[in-house]
Amino acid sequence: MNHKILAAALGAAVFASPVCATPQQGSGVAWDIVEGLTTEIGPRPAGSPAEARAREWSKAKLEELGFRNVAIETFRTDAWTRGEETARLTSPYVQPLAITALGNSVPTPEGGLKAELVYFPTLDALKAAPEGSLEGKVAFVDHAMRPTQDGSGYGPYGDVRRSGPSIASKKGAAAIIIRSAGTDSHRNPHTGVTKFAEGVSAIPSGAVSNPDADLIARVAARGKPIAIELTLTGKPFPDAPSGNVIGELPGRDPSLPMILLGCHLDSWDLGTGAIDDASGCAIITAAALQAQRDGKLLRTVRVLWAGNEEMGPPIGGAQDYARRHAAEAHALAMESDFGADRIWALRLSLDEANAALGDKIKAALWPLGVVYHPGPAHGGADISAIIRDQKLAVIDLGQDGTHYFDLHHTPDDTLDKVDPDALQQNVDVWAATLKVIANAPGEIARVEGEGGGE
Repeated sequence: MNHKILAAALGAAVFASPVCATPQQGSGVAWDIVEGLTTEIGPRPAGSPAEARAREWSKAKLEELGFRNVAIETFRTDAWTRGEETARLTSPYVQPLAITALGNSVPTPEGGLKAELVYFPTLDALKAAPEGSLEGKVAFVDHAMRPTQDGSGYGPYGDVRRSGPSIASKKGAAAIIIRSAGTDSHRNPHTGVTKFAEGVSAIPSGAVSNPDADLIARVAARGKPIAIELTLTGKPFPDAPSGNVIGELPGRDPSLPMILLGCHLDSWDLGTGAIDDASGCAIITAAALQAQRDGKLLRTVRVLWAGNEEMGPPIGGAQDYARRHAAEAHALAMESDFGADRIWALRLSLDEANAALGDKIKAALWPLGVVYHPGPAHGGADISAIIRDQKLAVIDLGQDGTHYFDLHHTPDDTLDKVDPDALQQNVDVWAATLKVIANAPGEIARVEGEGGGE
């Protein structure tokens, strides 16, 4: 090929290539729910007007899909609202920081906070700091969260966010910054809730992106004093409105205890809550419909789109649901709240008397590439209270979480991150499971002392 022909071919290839990748477009009930909720409502912080609009949207959607006894069940809760958030190192080097406030953070003083930054490589190092040693200073807590398929790293590394601010306050800190509880390398900080222990004063609390945390660690390694300017104006607001949305597919035998499927409707405000947890609500809802495609199921299946999961107990959707529905008989509960990647693992908390039922579930999921793993199933936050109170059987359908904490609680939690094929695989697995358990006669009992969503 001569140079002119080669140049023409390359030019045609350039013009034929798209400037950017075309977003994936899905179809079906699950995709319609994720797309609709993220497009028509968007971010849904607990207690916000957007969460209220989402409840109305969800009620209309469930009714449109043919669910019965659809209801909004409101409750009051403690919530939090975001404000201005900026940070920069001022010494020994001037560096801007990508930061976001944590839920339950309180505002910095008017005009911001200027203070010494004290580096701690781990949460244990912060715990070991002498009492009063952080008076007037800002603590920075590092860690090293890494991706895992089952997301197990979120437990220990998430404790930096959940309890670090309370510990820093006890040491006298004026504020705290943490490395985001996330596994990405993008300059997107991860938000999330923190909790202050009873009697501990709330302090301004924020998280920086992983690249910015790396920067702080490098500066600290040089051994020079570090100074920071910090402005966080987000603040809690009590007695906020929230609520759950429920709907049912009545079974052939309404006297049998029902199957409960949980997800949560609220989301953080940085993204649009596509993977956390519009996908979960889409999966359980579409699966319930798909499971009864060949005829009505024996047991009633109820979906719970819970409010205020992100700000959590003591007053969240799980607690209100368990209180309100304490007199109703539930047999088993399941939750989808780990994104939309493919399901690969099955765990069961079933009594030995239900061994045959467990074997049927394993057989139904084996052709779909889902493998049984020993150990208890735990459910999740939105169904934890009812599992505990009624001692329910639990099934966990474990999704691949390798990349979940790249997106979790960040601006990147958006619809384009949802793979339509993986989303449908979730629906297929859930539907196959429901066709077994919702058609099971007799008692379905959990293994006493195992699981329970704790």
